[in-house]
Amino acid sequence: MSLLGITPSTHSSVSSRLWRLSIFLLLGLPDSKGKAIWTAHLNITFQVGNRVVSELGESGVFGNHSPLERVSGAVALPEGWNQNACNPMTNFSRPEQADSWLALIERGGCTFTHKINVAAEKGANGVIIYNYPGTGNKVFPMSHQGAANTVAVMIGNLKGMQLLYLIQKGVHVTVIIEVGRVHMPWLSHYVMSLFTFLAATVAYLFLYCAWRPRAPNSSIIRRRHRKADVKKAISRLQLRVLQEGDKELEPNEDSCVVCFDMYKPQDVVRVLTCKHFFHKACIDPWLLAHRTCPMCKCDILKT
Repeated sequence: MSLLGITPSTHSSVSSRLWRLSIFLLLGLPDSKGKAIWTAHLNITFQVGNRVVSELGESGVFGNHSPLERVSGAVALPEGWNQNACNPMTNFSRPEQADSWLALIERGGCTFTHKINVAAEKGANGVIIYNYPGTGNKVFPMSHQGAANTVAVMIGNLKGMQLLYLIQKGVHVTVIIEVGRVHMPWLSHYVMSLFTFLAATVAYLFLYCAWRPRAPNSSIIRRRHRKADVKKAISRLQLRVLQEGDKELEPNEDSCVVCFDMYKPQDVVRVLTCKHFFHKACIDPWLLAHRTCPMCKCDILKT
């Protein structure tokens, strides 16, 4: 009798059962091809002061009935306090100089089809719908069968609120929507089947090898050391309190690129080794997460 009561014969029996389970799972996989889900790459560009900021990411998914096409334009909001564009009379704050524009609309209040049609009737070249508050950056392919001629994508609430905040602050935002990658929902069955098999295997191996001492997780230790190093590097960076008459308070000077607010007297700013500076309350959490200057990507641990 071996440790935990697992004998060689028991080991052989369990291995045989695991093998039969894997064959059963593989033979049980469906051949349904389901509907494909296409991700959307959003290339977002806006200007803060004299700087042009651009970010590219796989931020959303195309609607189930949306054309899979590239579309671009300035981003416009529904006018008024309600951002869901459910009122058929909704107008959009379209920039006058924009030949092409995209509507940014909040989810909820009416169907996706209705929202998209309201924006399309006002001349929108595409529609971006952001998810409910509290959903983070979760997205899903919308159903909008009655509005199949307009490019429509869903983005997460966090990304949508970021765009909303910029536009409400008077920042001109343009977006290029490009077709990303395709995902097959039916693959989830394969994944779940594989997960079930692997879970059974891991559980068995855990019981079989439970007597072995656990090796320390070196990656966690490295992350802790790195975080401590970053905190120490941040604490060594210069702090300043802005005073009346400082050059940084002049109207033509740039604002903080993290929060986009202008600097004011008595603001506490952190000066990085690259000489760029930001509000302390803005840049400290940024450095903990990214470790680099948001403007020039200078690594505070390497300078």
